[in-house]
Amino acid sequence: MAAMLHFRIPAPAALVLVLLQVGVMVVFIGWYGHITPFPSESTTATGGKVHVLLLSSWRSGSSFMGQVFNKHPSVFYLMEPGWHVWGWLQSPAAQRMRMAVRDLIHQIFLCDFSVMDAYMPINYNVSNVFMWSHSQALCSPPACPPVSSEHTMPQIPRCTEHCDVSGLGRAQVACHTYSHVVLKEVRFFELESLYPLLQDPSIDLRILHLVRDPRAVLRSREQSVEALLKDSSIVLGRNMLKSDSQLLVMQEICRSHIRIYDTAIRKAPDFLRGRYKLLRYEDVVRDPLGEVQRMYDFVGLKMTEPLQEWLHQVTHGKGKGTPSDAFKITERNASAVSQAWRTGLDFNKVQLVQEVCKSAMSLLGYRLVNSEEEQKQLNIDLTRLKKYSFSWHSTNSSATKTT
Repeated sequence: MAAMLHFRIPAPAALVLVLLQVGVMVVFIGWYGHITPFPSESTTATGGKVHVLLLSSWRSGSSFMGQVFNKHPSVFYLMEPGWHVWGWLQSPAAQRMRMAVRDLIHQIFLCDFSVMDAYMPINYNVSNVFMWSHSQALCSPPACPPVSSEHTMPQIPRCTEHCDVSGLGRAQVACHTYSHVVLKEVRFFELESLYPLLQDPSIDLRILHLVRDPRAVLRSREQSVEALLKDSSIVLGRNMLKSDSQLLVMQEICRSHIRIYDTAIRKAPDFLRGRYKLLRYEDVVRDPLGEVQRMYDFVGLKMTEPLQEWLHQVTHGKGKGTPSDAFKITERNASAVSQAWRTGLDFNKVQLVQEVCKSAMSLLGYRLVNSEEEQKQLNIDLTRLKKYSFSWHSTNSSATKTT
């Protein structure tokens, strides 16, 4: 066997060599970190993209809150993609379609729009997407072919005229260029079906849960009975006649708010903690800039000056809202509109909705009124500012107030 050569390096020289190697490594890491900063685990998996689900119910101010995101230049926004599932599958019950809605928004969050093919006619155009012309992202390049700067018409008519292209290829390309993908949805009645999205490392999901005083929701629903008839039938799991009481739907909506809040606050799994934020519509219209800023902070968006100006204009207009404006975002006195139920809803209906939504109202901080006189005294604030917790026992249990 050949003799092995052994080299003995003096201790001082060995120490110098080790220090030299450490120095080289430090310089290399510093240089590499400067060129390519070490991202967090979440950023590595998602490419830095943030995904936001604005979760609410019909007539709760969700269209307005959706526009708060839609107007932001960093956001790719779509309004209620679950509408396609409910319209296409024709199932009589919302419960049976929740997984299909979940899988649809999952793929859209990943900017995979091929999932829409299952709910579209053959050779469809972008105009087949629900409320497509209200999405600033779909009405701008690269989703929309560049339009001459000479066109000064408002976004919706301009978009309808110039941006209706075949398929969603351009939209999918556009989705990848935004830092945030925001979807507004009113077709989830619990959080458990969303757990796979919250556990998917390729999605950095934040859930904003928007609620509104059930008495105001009932008044708004009564102004939009025809438009909500089909969805109401699906919520109840049966055909709903125009003469049917809206209270049955309100009861389901209020129960869903209890389930969602309780899951997120009292018994949240680790992967949900820090990813849920409750918003009350009344708080937003009381302090639009402050509440929207806090919402932006939660999802990692920066406020812009044009957004501040738009937000002030749209919430401080002179309009009071009419039934024909039910699904439009117009300049109006938002604070006055939020209180319109107090003079426009019969007290007997107020009592009925308070009865079916009592637990949810206590949980979310809405005070009950005990007389018609109290209802119409607008100087009495019916939104508590204290914190509330809820102890879950059953669908008929009541909330426990804590301060």
